[in-house]
Amino acid sequence: MFIASGWKDYEVIDTGDGEKLERWQDVILRRPDPQAIWPARDPSLWRKAQAHYHRSEKGGGSWEFFTKLPDRWVMNYKNLRFYVRPTGFKHTGLFPEQAANWDWMTDLVAERVKQGREVRVLNLFAYTGGATMACAAAGAQVCHCDAAKGMVQWARENRECCGLPEDRVRWIIDDALKFVQREARRGRFYDGILMDPPSYGRGPGGEVWKLENELYGLAKACSEALSDDPLFFLINGYTTGFQASVLGNMIDMTVKPRFGGLITADEVCLPVTAGGVLPCGASGRWQRA
Repeated sequence: MFIASGWKDYEVIDTGDGEKLERWQDVILRRPDPQAIWPARDPSLWRKAQAHYHRSEKGGGSWEFFTKLPDRWVMNYKNLRFYVRPTGFKHTGLFPEQAANWDWMTDLVAERVKQGREVRVLNLFAYTGGATMACAAAGAQVCHCDAAKGMVQWARENRECCGLPEDRVRWIIDDALKFVQREARRGRFYDGILMDPPSYGRGPGGEVWKLENELYGLAKACSEALSDDPLFFLINGYTTGFQASVLGNMIDMTVKPRFGGLITADEVCLPVTAGGVLPCGASGRWQRA
């Protein structure tokens, strides 16, 4: 398992009955989680929640607040800083489990930067920029691409929060597949590419995106945008029912034939203070052997 065990400002306190109880610095939130199908280990802990997100039978949901929370606050992870807040769609603007991948990419980037070499990274479906900040802080030049203007603005604010140089990140609001195809045609190649595609969505023209139908084509296009001496390739998957080996197979068919290298694919998990781990999807990783 890839376990994000390096957090101090974040903690999964307990899980169970389809929910998770989390500490975000000093704020305790209770949110749905379909993986937590077991009973809660310590029901008394759940009374500490300061806000509870309730799913609606019609889709979506809403927050119930038991105390007034800040409009937003800062979370620290090692040398990184991020703004978080409860949003209307359950999330907070950060996926803490991805710290396991941030650490992996950071080590690879930092090692090459120490050699005096430039590292170019492309982050697709980049959201509020957790991975963007991690790679940029390690010394990479990062291209941050997301189709949602509001998320890119949030990521820009996270860049300022981290104190990273303005010219370290290039900001793109675009469709991920179309953008990476254009980059390859332009001869703009990357030493590291990562993607965090949604399971389902709709494009600006109403077109339907289903990950199972689109992932291979996206991975293939990304493989063609890698430099001649790439460092890493990462696919994250949250689709229920997708095994880690699905992501590994995609990389094996698109990246490995050209570059060889090492593929690892596994569950991404968070440790739970009350006991056990919380599964949070899967990742497929490739790196130079």
